[in-house]
Amino acid sequence: MQESSESKPDFRIGQRVHSSGDPRRIGTVRYVGPVQGYSGTWVGVDWDNGEGKHDGTINGVQYFQARSEQSGSFVRSQNLSSGISLLQALQLRYRGDTTKEEEDEMYVLSASNKRVNVQLVGKEKIQDKLSRLEELTSASVSYLGVSSPGVPCDISTNVPNLKELDLTGNLISEWKDVSTICEQLADLFALNLSYNLMAHDMVGLPHLKRIRILVLNNIGINWTQVEILKQSLPEIEELHLMGNKISTIELLVCLLFQPASSFAVQGFDYLRLLNLEDNCIADWNEILKLSQLRSLEQLHLSNNSLIRVFYPDDGMMHELLNGYDSCEESHKPFQNLRCLLLGGNNIEDLASIDSLNSFPQLVDIRLSENPVADPGQGGIPRFVLVARLAKVEMLNGSEVSSRERKESEIRYVRLVMSKMQGNSKELQWLHPRFAELKGFHGIEDEKPLVGAAGPQKMASGLLSITLKCVGASIGEKPSLTKKLPGATTVGKLKILCESFFKLKSIKLKLFLQEEGSPLPMLLEDEMATLTDLGIGNESTILVDEES
Repeated sequence: MQESSESKPDFRIGQRVHSSGDPRRIGTVRYVGPVQGYSGTWVGVDWDNGEGKHDGTINGVQYFQARSEQSGSFVRSQNLSSGISLLQALQLRYRGDTTKEEEDEMYVLSASNKRVNVQLVGKEKIQDKLSRLEELTSASVSYLGVSSPGVPCDISTNVPNLKELDLTGNLISEWKDVSTICEQLADLFALNLSYNLMAHDMVGLPHLKRIRILVLNNIGINWTQVEILKQSLPEIEELHLMGNKISTIELLVCLLFQPASSFAVQGFDYLRLLNLEDNCIADWNEILKLSQLRSLEQLHLSNNSLIRVFYPDDGMMHELLNGYDSCEESHKPFQNLRCLLLGGNNIEDLASIDSLNSFPQLVDIRLSENPVADPGQGGIPRFVLVARLAKVEMLNGSEVSSRERKESEIRYVRLVMSKMQGNSKELQWLHPRFAELKGFHGIEDEKPLVGAAGPQKMASGLLSITLKCVGASIGEKPSLTKKLPGATTVGKLKILCESFFKLKSIKLKLFLQEEGSPLPMLLEDEMATLTDLGIGNESTILVDEES
């Protein structure tokens, strides 16, 4: 804290502000008044990025409670800004001259690592067009300190054709201000309010009747507020709610204490995409409350805390709908869902994988960064996922080709046949698609041979395996294709590679390169056979060195 002449307290508790000269350093006013031992009036700010000096306590006196131990600080009012209007921001962004700092960033590096300034062809023409605000159809005023709509009629007069507006990282906090902006922009259909800390009080419910895409990432909203906001979003098609710490899908409780007709989310008749990534949802039962959104095609749930997935049976749905029989035709849960992103959760069980086959239209699935899909954590490799997921066309962002599907299913059946010894009921429970795939691909059971040493299994034939050296110190060596028994272990294959490539005193590690998988799978278990690992004919194994 530095001494300064007394400043007039221009700020109020709860007001959003940014540091003068740095609109990206945003915080909330938590205190305005004197501080013991220092002259004049101070403004206590709790900074969004957590980069302050204390928790609101100075010399043993607590003036406010910051969110963390180091997110608060005291600032003179002249070092803070309460922001500008939307029109001022538009003029600043689209009518202002390019700053020296911006021009300094317009360069490329030459071969000698020297800066070469970039001359933008048609720059003046582009700037001239953008400077005519009335022609703008898409505008971004992110991180410019917008705190209010300004004079309402100024918006409609100056930018009457605006259809897309990005207000990311500003100082807007009141829903009534959002309402004012939307009322003035008759053609607006896409609005981004991310990183504006919105008030929990929904006073001045915004008029968003023409909005089809709404982005509300990291604004501190909960699902109860979404339910209230829903009334103003009759045409919404995409709703993004990332990073809001949502853990439950809380429906509105009737004020008259009458029983709800359903525990499932209703409405959102045109919602095609719902993005709930980077939240705190752990219970799949919360997600089931979204199962009656009839137009929903994409549901993004990556980076939550989900531990399992299941498709509800009729009894579950009857309970979820509270026995409520709609006069309309009944609808299957998630009847139009085509894309389900589940990456970065805590899913471990194969039953969750198998349940995805029950979703009527589901073809695009993301399971990466879950224990069940990570062989390094005891999970299953990509080819097993493809085989178990009957309808998947896109897995973890990679297309599943017809060839990959066929090879994966055959490898999977042979893998199960090499490992399973049990009755048919147990087999069907552990591997629901095994019998179906075995019959579909015409794979016969291995027949025993009787020899001098007694009953033996007939050899399943040799596998054609391509071995490719990739280790830096191994040097360039041509790839080799070898015929190997399925019973060859990883340890034995390492010894063979040393011989094939004439490698000495190099400790090897092997990887299976799978089609469609971005990273090869490490073959760690030296006792596992090629058959155990599901390695099929015409597979490629990478030969690397231990680091």
